[in-house]
Amino acid sequence: MAGNQQHKLCMVPGPIEFHEDVLTALSTPSHSHVSPDFIPVFGECFGLLRKLLFTEKGQPFIVAGSGTLGWDMVASNLVEQGEDALVLNSGYFGDSFTACLKTYGAKVTQVHAEIGDRPTIESIHEALSQNTFKIVTITHVDTSTGVLSDIKAISELVHKKSPNTLVVVDGVCSVGCEEIRMDEWGLDVVMSASQKAIGVPPGLSILVASERAIDVFKNRKSPVTSYYASWHNWLPIMNAYEAKRPSYFATPPVQLIYGLHTSLKQLTATSLEARFEQHKTVSDMIKRTFDELGLKMLPKSLDMAAHGMTAAYYPEGIQGLDLLRKMSAHNIVAAGGLHKAIASKYFRIGHMGISVVESERQHIQQVLDALKASLHELGYKKA
Repeated sequence: MAGNQQHKLCMVPGPIEFHEDVLTALSTPSHSHVSPDFIPVFGECFGLLRKLLFTEKGQPFIVAGSGTLGWDMVASNLVEQGEDALVLNSGYFGDSFTACLKTYGAKVTQVHAEIGDRPTIESIHEALSQNTFKIVTITHVDTSTGVLSDIKAISELVHKKSPNTLVVVDGVCSVGCEEIRMDEWGLDVVMSASQKAIGVPPGLSILVASERAIDVFKNRKSPVTSYYASWHNWLPIMNAYEAKRPSYFATPPVQLIYGLHTSLKQLTATSLEARFEQHKTVSDMIKRTFDELGLKMLPKSLDMAAHGMTAAYYPEGIQGLDLLRKMSAHNIVAAGGLHKAIASKYFRIGHMGISVVESERQHIQQVLDALKASLHELGYKKA
């Protein structure tokens, strides 16, 4: 099987390493998207997603596309021309979500944070005091910086200060490795993508909307400003497949959905709380090791550092491409920087999914061994 072939470990913050059972599911022979074999598989994915996000009545959308499509769904279905949106910006993806919202005519206010930091509760409170917003968006983990936002605390503040404002979470780099309790925390939209901690190859945009968000969509005054992203087109399809009935708007990626079904069953078969704790424990160990090596983290403190990835500055005297090439020679693929202001100054590794929860694979140890060996070969000595 492809999953058992020797290859360089892909330890970037997505795509991650995929389980052999997921890869086997992808090799399913060609099926029609309205096949009696496929319909129940797709239908079961909706309940599994609800379980993953701790929601009873949230409406999942599983659509061919990247995580970016989730932004378009939010911007085109929930925000009307000229309405106000508040973006809590902790990096590259806050900038991008802002650009998407503006494309659809939203008036965007941003609360910025310095690189490696996140907007404070006080700054968010001040912004909410100055205007009434249709939505507030939070990047749960900004993959460009490795910064983790406290979505629970922010949602509590929004519900207290501006109860009609929808709370939208970009969970592309958090769903499956960070705790998200959609109903309990009052989250209206959680969006993600298949290739990160969900553990499926790229190609699926995954979004779950609360009943309140669906009501806002149904009661909008103007037409939805997208065709492919329109919930008018997708909601009947999702409802039909969950009811085990065939339906059609655009062809779903059948094999990817087989892979998603397999992965979601794996994710939800055991305690999700234990899974989140495993990611935290491994993350803390990696960050301690980085600190022992003298590597400076991007996040300004451990309590705001993501548990599915680590971002750190290159040490003094080490060229970024040299380190990444050395690690590649040790069969580890790591990622360079993404934040435009400092892209050449830091690197990132991902630690999600099977690399964390199946410790017998030794993926994490291989990454740390490769990093140490690469630094040594480049002549690095801790100051």
